[in-house]
Amino acid sequence: MAYITTKDGTEIYYKDWGTGPAITFSHGWPLDADAWDAQMMFLAERGYRVIAHDRRGHGRSSQPWNGNEMNAYADDLAELIEALDLQDIMMVGHSTGGGEVVRYIARHGAKRVSKVVLVSAVPPIMLKTEANPGGLPLSVFDDIRKGVHHNRAQFFKDLAMPFYGFNKPGAKVSQGTIDSFWLLGMLGSIKGMYDCIKAFSETDFTEDLKQVTVPALVLQGDADQIVPLDDSGKLSSKLMPNAKLKIYEGAPHGMCTTHADRVNADLLEFIQS
Repeated sequence: MAYITTKDGTEIYYKDWGTGPAITFSHGWPLDADAWDAQMMFLAERGYRVIAHDRRGHGRSSQPWNGNEMNAYADDLAELIEALDLQDIMMVGHSTGGGEVVRYIARHGAKRVSKVVLVSAVPPIMLKTEANPGGLPLSVFDDIRKGVHHNRAQFFKDLAMPFYGFNKPGAKVSQGTIDSFWLLGMLGSIKGMYDCIKAFSETDFTEDLKQVTVPALVLQGDADQIVPLDDSGKLSSKLMPNAKLKIYEGAPHGMCTTHADRVNADLLEFIQS
Protein backbone atom coordinates (compact mmCIF):
# COMPACT_ATOMS: atom_id res chain seq x y z
CA MET A 1 0.00 0.00 0.00
CA ALA A 2 1.32 3.45 -0.93
CA TYR A 3 1.50 6.32 1.56
CA ILE A 4 3.04 9.73 1.94
CA THR A 5 3.72 11.29 5.34
CA THR A 6 2.73 14.95 5.55
CA LYS A 7 4.62 17.66 7.39
CA ASP A 8 2.45 17.18 10.47
CA GLY A 9 3.09 13.43 10.50
CA THR A 10 -0.22 12.30 8.98
CA GLU A 11 -0.01 9.28 6.69
CA ILE A 12 -2.08 9.69 3.53
CA TYR A 13 -2.94 6.55 1.60
CA TYR A 14 -3.17 6.80 -2.19
CA LYS A 15 -3.44 4.61 -5.25
CA ASP A 16 -1.70 5.48 -8.49
CA TRP A 17 -2.73 3.51 -11.56
CA GLY A 18 -1.83 3.64 -15.24
CA THR A 19 0.40 5.88 -17.30
CA GLY A 20 -0.25 9.02 -19.32
CA PRO A 21 -1.75 12.42 -18.52
CA ALA A 22 -2.55 12.68 -14.81
CA ILE A 23 -6.00 12.89 -13.26
CA THR A 24 -6.48 13.27 -9.50
CA PHE A 25 -9.67 12.32 -7.68
CA SER A 26 -10.87 13.77 -4.36
CA HIS A 27 -13.67 11.79 -2.75
CA GLY A 28 -16.81 12.80 -0.90
CA TRP A 29 -17.80 12.29 2.74
CA PRO A 30 -17.89 9.71 4.33
CA LEU A 31 -16.18 7.71 1.58
CA ASP A 32 -12.61 7.11 0.46
CA ALA A 33 -10.64 6.63 -2.75
CA ASP A 34 -12.50 3.41 -3.57
CA ALA A 35 -15.59 5.47 -4.38
CA TRP A 36 -13.80 6.37 -7.63
CA ASP A 37 -13.21 2.79 -8.81
CA ALA A 38 -15.55 3.05 -11.80
CA GLN A 39 -13.93 6.26 -13.04
CA MET A 40 -10.35 5.18 -12.35
CA MET A 41 -10.69 1.82 -14.09
CA PHE A 42 -12.33 3.44 -17.11
CA LEU A 43 -9.74 6.17 -17.54
CA ALA A 44 -6.67 4.07 -16.71
CA GLU A 45 -7.76 1.58 -19.37
CA ARG A 46 -7.81 4.46 -21.86
CA GLY A 47 -4.29 5.73 -21.35
CA TYR A 48 -4.48 7.98 -18.32
CA ARG A 49 -2.65 8.01 -14.99
CA VAL A 50 -5.24 8.15 -12.22
CA ILE A 51 -4.45 9.02 -8.61
CA ALA A 52 -6.87 8.98 -5.68
CA HIS A 53 -6.15 9.37 -1.98
CA ASP A 54 -8.02 8.75 1.26
CA ARG A 55 -8.55 12.08 3.00
CA ARG A 56 -7.09 12.28 6.52
CA GLY A 57 -9.52 10.69 8.95
CA HIS A 58 -11.03 8.61 6.12
CA GLY A 59 -10.34 5.14 4.76
CA ARG A 60 -6.79 3.87 5.16
CA SER A 61 -5.17 7.20 6.01
CA SER A 62 -4.17 8.25 9.52
CA GLN A 63 -6.85 9.20 12.02
CA PRO A 64 -5.49 12.36 13.67
CA TRP A 65 -7.47 14.12 16.37
CA ASN A 66 -6.67 17.53 14.90
CA GLY A 67 -6.46 18.93 11.38
CA ASN A 68 -9.77 17.62 10.08
CA GLU A 69 -10.58 20.84 8.22
CA MET A 70 -10.51 22.11 4.66
CA ASN A 71 -7.16 23.90 4.68
CA ALA A 72 -5.41 20.78 5.95
CA TYR A 73 -7.25 18.62 3.41
CA ALA A 74 -6.06 20.90 0.60
CA ASP A 75 -2.52 20.98 1.95
CA ASP A 76 -2.42 17.17 2.20
CA LEU A 77 -3.46 17.00 -1.45
CA ALA A 78 -0.74 19.51 -2.33
CA GLU A 79 1.90 17.40 -0.58
CA LEU A 80 0.75 14.32 -2.50
CA ILE A 81 0.83 16.16 -5.83
CA GLU A 82 4.30 17.51 -5.08
CA ALA A 83 5.61 14.13 -3.87
CA LEU A 84 4.50 12.52 -7.15
CA ASP A 85 5.59 15.62 -9.11
CA LEU A 86 2.33 15.70 -11.04
CA GLN A 87 1.98 18.28 -13.81
CA ASP A 88 -0.88 19.39 -16.09
CA ILE A 89 -3.41 17.60 -13.91
CA MET A 90 -7.13 17.38 -14.44
CA MET A 91 -8.43 17.56 -10.87
CA VAL A 92 -11.77 15.89 -10.15
CA GLY A 93 -13.67 16.35 -6.89
CA HIS A 94 -16.97 14.89 -5.73
CA SER A 95 -19.00 16.56 -2.97
CA THR A 96 -16.56 17.44 -0.15
CA GLY A 97 -13.77 16.61 -2.58
CA GLY A 98 -14.94 19.43 -4.83
CA GLY A 99 -14.32 21.83 -1.97
CA GLU A 100 -10.91 20.28 -1.45
CA VAL A 101 -10.01 20.87 -5.09
CA VAL A 102 -10.98 24.55 -5.19
CA ARG A 103 -9.35 25.20 -1.81
CA TYR A 104 -6.17 23.57 -3.16
CA ILE A 105 -6.13 26.03 -6.06
CA ALA A 106 -6.85 28.98 -3.77
CA ARG A 107 -3.97 28.03 -1.44
CA HIS A 108 -1.44 26.55 -3.85
CA GLY A 109 -2.27 27.99 -7.25
CA ALA A 110 -3.04 26.28 -10.54
CA LYS A 111 0.47 25.98 -11.97
CA ARG A 112 0.18 22.20 -11.91
CA VAL A 113 -3.48 22.14 -13.01
CA SER A 114 -4.89 22.06 -16.53
CA LYS A 115 -8.59 21.48 -15.84
CA VAL A 116 -11.05 21.05 -12.98
CA VAL A 117 -14.20 18.93 -12.67
CA LEU A 118 -16.64 19.37 -9.79
CA VAL A 119 -19.21 16.60 -9.35
CA SER A 120 -22.16 17.18 -7.00
CA ALA A 121 -19.77 19.44 -5.11
CA VAL A 122 -20.37 21.42 -1.91
CA PRO A 123 -19.11 24.88 -3.04
CA PRO A 124 -19.84 27.73 -2.76
CA ILE A 125 -21.18 27.06 0.80
CA MET A 126 -23.83 24.69 2.08
CA LEU A 127 -24.79 26.51 5.29
CA LYS A 128 -27.57 29.08 5.29
CA THR A 129 -26.21 32.50 6.19
CA GLU A 130 -27.20 36.11 5.56
CA ALA A 131 -24.97 36.06 2.50
CA ASN A 132 -26.29 32.63 1.45
CA PRO A 133 -30.04 32.64 2.18
CA GLY A 134 -30.64 29.59 -0.02
CA GLY A 135 -28.39 27.35 2.07
CA LEU A 136 -29.40 24.66 4.53
CA PRO A 137 -30.03 25.58 8.20
CA LEU A 138 -27.48 24.65 10.84
CA SER A 139 -29.97 22.20 12.34
CA VAL A 140 -29.55 19.94 9.30
CA PHE A 141 -25.84 19.56 10.00
CA ASP A 142 -26.39 19.26 13.72
CA ASP A 143 -28.64 16.28 12.98
CA ILE A 144 -25.89 14.73 10.85
CA ARG A 145 -23.41 15.24 13.69
CA LYS A 146 -25.86 13.62 16.09
CA GLY A 147 -26.27 10.63 13.80
CA VAL A 148 -22.52 10.14 13.44
CA HIS A 149 -21.83 10.62 17.15
CA HIS A 150 -24.53 8.32 18.50
CA ASN A 151 -24.77 5.49 15.96
CA ARG A 152 -22.82 6.10 12.81
CA ALA A 153 -23.24 2.49 11.65
CA GLN A 154 -27.01 2.86 11.38
CA PHE A 155 -26.73 6.46 10.22
CA PHE A 156 -24.59 5.49 7.22
CA LYS A 157 -27.02 2.69 6.31
CA ASP A 158 -29.85 5.21 6.36
CA LEU A 159 -27.90 7.96 4.57
CA ALA A 160 -27.10 5.70 1.63
CA MET A 161 -30.75 5.74 0.59
CA PRO A 162 -31.04 9.47 -0.31
CA PHE A 163 -27.34 9.62 -1.28
CA TYR A 164 -28.01 7.29 -4.21
CA GLY A 165 -31.66 8.20 -4.70
CA PHE A 166 -32.78 4.75 -3.58
CA ASN A 167 -35.62 6.33 -1.59
CA LYS A 168 -37.31 7.60 -4.75
CA PRO A 169 -40.45 5.84 -6.04
CA GLY A 170 -39.52 3.16 -8.53
CA ALA A 171 -35.81 3.33 -7.75
CA LYS A 172 -33.76 0.20 -8.41
CA VAL A 173 -32.08 -0.37 -5.06
CA SER A 174 -28.61 -1.93 -4.99
CA GLN A 175 -27.88 -3.57 -1.65
CA GLY A 176 -24.25 -3.92 -2.67
CA THR A 177 -23.96 -0.17 -3.14
CA ILE A 178 -25.54 0.45 0.26
CA ASP A 179 -23.16 -2.05 1.87
CA SER A 180 -20.16 -0.47 0.15
CA PHE A 181 -21.18 3.02 1.32
CA TRP A 182 -21.50 1.71 4.88
CA LEU A 183 -18.15 -0.07 4.74
CA LEU A 184 -16.22 2.92 3.43
CA GLY A 185 -17.83 5.16 6.04
CA MET A 186 -17.01 2.77 8.86
CA LEU A 187 -13.35 2.49 7.82
CA GLY A 188 -12.74 6.10 8.76
CA SER A 189 -12.25 7.73 12.14
CA ILE A 190 -15.40 8.81 13.95
CA LYS A 191 -13.54 11.99 14.97
CA GLY A 192 -12.50 12.69 11.39
CA MET A 193 -16.03 12.01 10.13
CA TYR A 194 -17.53 14.24 12.81
CA ASP A 195 -15.16 17.15 12.19
CA CYS A 196 -15.54 16.90 8.42
CA ILE A 197 -19.24 17.78 8.71
CA LYS A 198 -18.28 21.30 9.79
CA ALA A 199 -15.63 21.45 7.07
CA PHE A 200 -17.97 20.57 4.21
CA SER A 201 -20.95 22.57 5.46
CA GLU A 202 -19.49 25.78 6.84
CA THR A 203 -16.45 26.45 4.65
CA ASP A 204 -17.12 29.34 2.29
CA PHE A 205 -15.54 28.66 -1.11
CA THR A 206 -16.91 31.76 -2.86
CA GLU A 207 -13.57 33.50 -3.26
CA ASP A 208 -11.79 30.22 -3.98
CA LEU A 209 -14.04 29.56 -6.95
CA LYS A 210 -13.18 32.93 -8.47
CA GLN A 211 -9.53 31.82 -8.56
CA VAL A 212 -10.31 28.72 -10.64
CA THR A 213 -9.50 30.24 -14.02
CA VAL A 214 -8.58 27.00 -15.82
CA PRO A 215 -11.34 25.29 -17.84
CA ALA A 216 -13.87 23.79 -15.44
CA LEU A 217 -16.76 21.37 -15.80
CA VAL A 218 -19.54 21.16 -13.23
CA LEU A 219 -21.63 17.96 -13.20
CA GLN A 220 -24.65 17.56 -10.96
CA GLY A 221 -28.02 15.86 -10.86
CA ASP A 222 -31.26 17.77 -10.46
CA ALA A 223 -32.44 15.09 -7.99
CA ASP A 224 -29.51 15.60 -5.60
CA GLN A 225 -30.99 15.30 -2.08
CA ILE A 226 -27.68 15.90 -0.28
CA VAL A 227 -26.27 19.03 -1.95
CA PRO A 228 -29.11 20.99 -3.59
CA LEU A 229 -28.28 21.91 -7.19
CA ASP A 230 -29.63 25.47 -7.10
CA ASP A 231 -27.28 26.51 -4.32
CA SER A 232 -24.20 24.57 -5.36
CA GLY A 233 -23.51 23.57 -8.95
CA LYS A 234 -25.50 26.39 -10.50
CA LEU A 235 -23.76 29.01 -8.37
CA SER A 236 -20.28 27.49 -8.66
CA SER A 237 -20.45 27.42 -12.44
CA LYS A 238 -21.18 31.16 -12.43
CA LEU A 239 -18.36 32.01 -10.03
CA MET A 240 -15.64 30.19 -11.98
CA PRO A 241 -14.64 32.34 -14.98
CA ASN A 242 -14.25 29.47 -17.45
CA ALA A 243 -16.83 26.91 -16.35
CA LYS A 244 -19.54 24.86 -18.02
CA LEU A 245 -22.47 23.31 -16.15
CA LYS A 246 -23.99 20.00 -17.20
CA ILE A 247 -27.13 18.88 -15.35
CA TYR A 248 -28.13 15.21 -15.19
CA GLU A 249 -31.89 14.84 -15.14
CA GLY A 250 -33.03 12.64 -12.27
CA ALA A 251 -29.51 11.90 -11.02
CA PRO A 252 -28.79 11.70 -7.27
CA HIS A 253 -25.82 12.89 -5.25
CA GLY A 254 -23.91 9.63 -5.71
CA MET A 255 -24.12 9.74 -9.48
CA CYS A 256 -20.51 8.63 -9.98
CA THR A 257 -21.91 5.23 -9.02
CA THR A 258 -25.50 5.34 -10.28
CA HIS A 259 -24.63 7.11 -13.54
CA ALA A 260 -21.03 5.92 -13.86
CA ASP A 261 -21.11 5.37 -17.63
CA ARG A 262 -22.32 8.89 -18.30
CA VAL A 263 -19.90 10.49 -15.83
CA ASN A 264 -17.04 8.49 -17.32
CA ALA A 265 -17.91 9.61 -20.84
CA ASP A 266 -18.12 13.26 -19.78
CA LEU A 267 -14.77 13.08 -17.98
CA LEU A 268 -13.12 11.52 -21.01
CA GLU A 269 -14.62 14.06 -23.39
CA PHE A 270 -13.55 16.93 -21.16
CA ILE A 271 -9.96 15.81 -20.71
CA GLN A 272 -9.66 15.25 -24.46
CA SER A 273 -11.17 18.63 -25.34
